[in-house]
Amino acid sequence: MSLNVSKRRPLVAQSEIRNMTLECARVSGVNLAQGVCDLPVPEPVIRGAEEAMRAGTNIYTRFDGLPRLRAAIAAKQRRFTGMDLDPDGQVVATCGATGAFYAACLALLDEGDEVLVFEPYYGYHIVTMVSLGIKPVYVTLEPPEWGFAAQDLERAVTAKTRAIVLNTPSNPAGKVFDREELSVIADFAEAHDLFVFTDEIYEHFVFDGREHIAPATLPGMARRTITISGLSKVFAITGWRLGYALCDPEWALAIGHFSDLVYVCAPAPLQIGAATGLEELGPDYYRGVSDEHQMKRDRFCDTLRAIGLTPHVPAGAYYTLADVTRLPGATAKERALYLLEKTGVACVPGSAFYSGPVGETLARFCFAKEMDVLEDAMQRLRRLG
Repeated sequence: MSLNVSKRRPLVAQSEIRNMTLECARVSGVNLAQGVCDLPVPEPVIRGAEEAMRAGTNIYTRFDGLPRLRAAIAAKQRRFTGMDLDPDGQVVATCGATGAFYAACLALLDEGDEVLVFEPYYGYHIVTMVSLGIKPVYVTLEPPEWGFAAQDLERAVTAKTRAIVLNTPSNPAGKVFDREELSVIADFAEAHDLFVFTDEIYEHFVFDGREHIAPATLPGMARRTITISGLSKVFAITGWRLGYALCDPEWALAIGHFSDLVYVCAPAPLQIGAATGLEELGPDYYRGVSDEHQMKRDRFCDTLRAIGLTPHVPAGAYYTLADVTRLPGATAKERALYLLEKTGVACVPGSAFYSGPVGETLARFCFAKEMDVLEDAMQRLRRLG
């Protein structure tokens, strides 16, 4: 008898983010590797979920989520981005933003298709596509502004290209695409008849007076854009697995059906908790989240500069990429492990976010920690002097 795993198995391994988290736990260090936001969960979110459980909201929901959550998501999008969505046909509640992305890939892409991806990239986007036989084609963003040109996109497109993935604000670079850049992408997508899959999970973490612009709001982009986001980061409920996809009703139906096939539904009472938070928390809450993380960004980047790990200061999200070439080691992984050994602070090797050698000079740090934890991490890092 010869039993073998699938051909997909070698494509999917534990992410470097989780690897470094385990290494950090081994030495009882400070984990700045994993993107867990240490905000307190807002009281309305907890209360809403608890009341829903006690009221009996504990069974399967409709495949696209509870009406109250879909309505709350649509209202929030209208308030913050200007998107005008029908909650009964254009909103699909999913098991996290990763679940939305997976269901969208299943619904709209085929094996052998190519998808353009900006790098540095978020690894789950890549592994999800590769496991489905979809080929990512990379367009490298150039620091310090993480810029690109229309020619970069044209050089990457082929007859097999079906979509482009856009993460704004981005993990790990903190890139916030401005209106001019989004217009270049919109024109390109229209010229080549491409879907645009967006990941906007960090939409409320935007700094220095910048504005998050939803790509779907640009002229001609509503039908071809699959807007993906969630509540994990802004409500600090990563373990609740609540995300959503917003799109044209035709695509929403297909995405919803694949989400149902893979996940059945997002957790019912937690949907009500998220809806309660969306309904009751006003602009001051979201502004406070952004301001707090801008302050943490500034203090953390100052520390990195002081020890010679020059940071690329992010415009959004809650990570910073830093130049770690002053540390011993031939690779980003070796340098990250050296840093962990010497200081007890875990980061992620930059190679986890690049297809080529550029990432070997970088490491990613997450600064979305409680202030005392971040202070501890900064004090430890200063040991490098």
